[in-house]
Amino acid sequence: MIRSFSVDCCASWVRSSCCRRLLLLSIAAAALSGCQVGPKYVRPSATAPAAYKENQPGSELAQAEGWKQANPQDQMLRGKWWEIFKDTDLNALEEKLNVDNQTIAQSYENYMAARAQVAEARSMLWPTVSVGAGENRGRTPALQSTTTAPGIARTTTMLQLPVNVSWQPDLWGRVRSQIKASSASAQISAADLANMQLSEQASLAEYYFQLRGQDALQKTYDATLDSYRQTLKLTQSLYKAGIYSQEDVANAETNLRSAEANAVAVATARAQFEHAIALLTGQLASNFSIPAAATTATLPTIPSGVPSLLLERRPDIAAAERAVAQQNALIGVGKAAFFPNVSIGLGGGTQSPTWTNLVNIDNRYWSLSPQINETIFNGGGYQAAIRQYKAQYEASVAAYRETVLTAFKEVEDYLVDSRQLAEQIGRQKLAVDSADQTAKLAMIRYKTGVDPFLNVLSAQTLLFNNQQMLTQLQTQQMTTAVQLIAALGGGWDVSQLPSYADLKSKGQPSLASVTAGAPAQAQAPAKP
Repeated sequence: MIRSFSVDCCASWVRSSCCRRLLLLSIAAAALSGCQVGPKYVRPSATAPAAYKENQPGSELAQAEGWKQANPQDQMLRGKWWEIFKDTDLNALEEKLNVDNQTIAQSYENYMAARAQVAEARSMLWPTVSVGAGENRGRTPALQSTTTAPGIARTTTMLQLPVNVSWQPDLWGRVRSQIKASSASAQISAADLANMQLSEQASLAEYYFQLRGQDALQKTYDATLDSYRQTLKLTQSLYKAGIYSQEDVANAETNLRSAEANAVAVATARAQFEHAIALLTGQLASNFSIPAAATTATLPTIPSGVPSLLLERRPDIAAAERAVAQQNALIGVGKAAFFPNVSIGLGGGTQSPTWTNLVNIDNRYWSLSPQINETIFNGGGYQAAIRQYKAQYEASVAAYRETVLTAFKEVEDYLVDSRQLAEQIGRQKLAVDSADQTAKLAMIRYKTGVDPFLNVLSAQTLLFNNQQMLTQLQTQQMTTAVQLIAALGGGWDVSQLPSYADLKSKGQPSLASVTAGAPAQAQAPAKP
């Protein structure tokens, strides 16, 4: 049941009274508009460790292979983080990705839609004004005619130019809470855009280093195949001289053909990484190619900063925190539903049976209709909505804390991976040197007839396997560096989120400006 009160002032003799009422209602609405029900937002707590557990010195071998303990006072990464690798080809690909990547473009449009929803919510603060024009034609029956003789029907025409104004003052903050919720949603969308951009940039860098790893692996295969061919030629010569048997020739040829077959897989994997890079940079895989070359990238020292900074550096954490703010604002929307709803309607215009008299001041009309509606019973629907909003708020707090825990877990994972890979690479290089020496000695002993060919075959296979492993570890080291940078948030920080003031502006930022990494205004949750 709805309890309502309305006043309709249409007669001229109450004109002054209605004007006074309109003025008083406006003053009262302005005074009450400062009221806002609902909880004040407080950012949920999240514990950060004093230091990263895995951010500790490695062995001397690991230090020699590029691992360095990050100083907590080191400056954080900024802007174009991929430039830290000093690879011009990677830099060019990343710049193209920022412009032409379609996944980023999709996230950008989602952000633009979220900004539009903020403007839509803000529009509810203002009156709605409508104008129109109409014609009303009617026929009066003969028996009801009062202006003509009985029995004569009359057709009338009435032209109207109405203007209507309606306004629902935001007395209890329902609209302002909705604006806060919409603004937080837009900030979530902006953080999602930054997170998607970081993910795509990191994927591109990983694919690029894996592609260069395949180039390095192909170079290893080429050198190994050349060595196997020389071994086969030597074995054939020794067989012709009657020193060794046909079995040795067959073993040498089998070893060569097997390596040639395995080399095909390297070309296949490289092509697939190349196609993945084409997709990320918005290009047709059929028209895209990257010439084979040795990478010019250098393994960087990655500044991790103090752990507490991670809460401000990761866009997924920012999105989770803004989701908490959104749910908090929705509680205010739910609580405002318990209070009366006030609306003010004002209508007016002119009407006349002819166009010539339509603008005559004597043909004007107007009406004022203030109304108060209060729901006194709806079966507990409002209370259920409040319980729903509070439960969603608590769920968003849990999701935020889970996101923080996951972020620290990822950083610790990639820190230990980086440290241990550096040490593993150092030891693998020693293994390659030892296998190379063994292969050389086995060949000398084979040529002099001391050892059989199987010793040479075993030594060459061992050398090739160790060289393969070294190349794979070095590639993994570069991709792990990329993953660590992404886990630290890349060059992003929370100051790049759009502020409430920015979301109120009518301008629409371009994709280039949004993804450029320029800090926006301070993101303090000010009153919208």
